[in-house]
Amino acid sequence: MYTLKRLSIENKEEIKEVFTGVFTKAPWYDDWSDTKQLDLYICDLIGQSYSLTYGLYDKVGELIGISLGYIKHWYSGTEYIINELCIKTEKQGTGAGTFFIREIEKAIKELGLKQIFLLTDSNVPAYEFYKKNGFVQCETNVAFAKMIY
Repeated sequence: MYTLKRLSIENKEEIKEVFTGVFTKAPWYDDWSDTKQLDLYICDLIGQSYSLTYGLYDKVGELIGISLGYIKHWYSGTEYIINELCIKTEKQGTGAGTFFIREIEKAIKELGLKQIFLLTDSNVPAYEFYKKNGFVQCETNVAFAKMIY
């Protein structure tokens, strides 16, 4: 049904396509018309030695989801900090996002990582999605974290 793959800078163009396809629409309406700025941002996220990027592919090999983040060594264990996570708009609500999160959890556990940390707005559908998938709101900084055992 779906396949998780680790992505790199070689996947930059397809990552940019998914990213802008989601975040330039409701509820975010981000303006990524400055293609140079978009390219710099994506390279910042996926082009570093500590970057950790995953893609979710459907059965026909189309990239439908991305998770852009990095590995952070912290006193409580090594974490996966997710800067951007999305599923193509037309694939949302199909279970793809939940599948994606579960596969990411398995993959980072194999890498020895102990937690996922991310930020999201409380007034977007992603907020409920993360809660539904076991993330816990950190009250002091309104962030989500999830321990991976």
